[in-house]
Amino acid sequence: MNYLEAYRDPETAKKLAAAIRAVTTRPWNIMEVCGGQTHSIIKYGIDQLLPAAINLIHGPGCPVCVTPLAYIDKALAIAAQPDVIFCSFGDMLRVPGSQGDLLSLKAQGADIRIVYTPLDALALAQQNPSRQVVFFGVGFETTAPTTALAAYQAKRSGLKNFSLLICHVRVPPVMQALLNSPNNQVQGFLGAGHVCSIMGYHEYLPIAAQHKIPIVITGFEPVDILHGLYLCIKQLEERRCQVENEYGRVVKQQGNLAAQQLMAQVFTIVDRSWRGLGAIPASGLALSGGYDQWNAEQRFALDDINTQEPAACRSGEVLQGLIKPAQCPEFGNSCTPEHPLGATMVSSEGACAAYYRYRRG
Repeated sequence: MNYLEAYRDPETAKKLAAAIRAVTTRPWNIMEVCGGQTHSIIKYGIDQLLPAAINLIHGPGCPVCVTPLAYIDKALAIAAQPDVIFCSFGDMLRVPGSQGDLLSLKAQGADIRIVYTPLDALALAQQNPSRQVVFFGVGFETTAPTTALAAYQAKRSGLKNFSLLICHVRVPPVMQALLNSPNNQVQGFLGAGHVCSIMGYHEYLPIAAQHKIPIVITGFEPVDILHGLYLCIKQLEERRCQVENEYGRVVKQQGNLAAQQLMAQVFTIVDRSWRGLGAIPASGLALSGGYDQWNAEQRFALDDINTQEPAACRSGEVLQGLIKPAQCPEFGNSCTPEHPLGATMVSSEGACAAYYRYRRG
C-alpha cells in the first residue's frame, strides 16, 4: 500500500467510523474550516459513515467563495483596461461580479491569463515592459507567502509595470466571528491543515480556551478527516477543549517561520469584508505602506467601488453553516455551475459545487 492509498484505505476508514460510533453518546455540531475537506467529505461519503447525531457544518473555508463582490468588480474594472494583462488563478474567472465575470470579459477580448503562481505574473511583467501586469492575490494564509514573494521581488528589482490586487484573508478571525455570532451552532472545529502548515496553530490556543471548544488540525484525505472527527468528538464527550494536531506529518506548532517573516515584511493586517459574512476585524492582509507603488487599488484608483450581494443567493448562510446547499431554493435551479448566483457554486472548493457535483440533495 502506497502513501496515498494508506490515507484512503476503506478498512481503516471503517474502523475509525466504528470508533466514532462507539464514543458518541449525544448530538454534536462540528465545522470543517476548509473547502478541500468539504469536498472530501461529500465525495467519499464521510458524513454518511457517521452516527446520525453528528452534524457536519461546512464553514467559510473556500477563499474564492469569501472574496467580496467589490473585489470581483475591481478585478473586472482593471482587466477591462486596454493596456493591462490581468493574471489570476483559474478558480476566479467564473466567480460572478455585479456585471459578469472575468471569463466573459476575456471572451470579449480582455487580456486575462490563468497563472499557477504569482511568480508567473511577475515573469509576464518582465517580458512585457510596455504593458501593466496585475496579479489578483486571493486565498488564505496558504497562498499568501507566494504573493508576498512576488511583491518582494518586484520591489527588489524595481519593476514598474507590475502590481497586485490583494484580497488575502486570515482563518482565526473568521472562526472567532462565527463563535461570537448569536446564530452560532459550532461545538467543535476541524482546522485546515494547509493553513496551519504555514502559520502553525498557536493562534488557535486562545480561541479554544476562550470559547471552551475543541479544535483538531487535520488533513484532507478520508482517514485524516475521520481521525480528526474522532479526536474532536472524544474531546467533546470528555468535556475537554484543547487544540490537537492530527496532521503532525505536515503541521508543526510554530509553522513555517520563513514564510511568516516574509508575510510580516510585505503585508499588514486589516479589517476585511467577506462575501456573505460582512466585515470581520483583523481578518485580511493588505500590502504595507512600503509597497504602495505595487498596490493595484492605488495605481488604478479603485477605492470607491461598493456593491450589493444578489438577494436570491444564500451563499452567506451556507458559508456560516446555517443551511446546507440543497436547502437553498435556487440550488440546481437558477443556480448551477454553468450559471452560478454565487461563488460557492462555481469554486472547486465551494460547498454548493461539491453538493451539485456529487448529486447530494
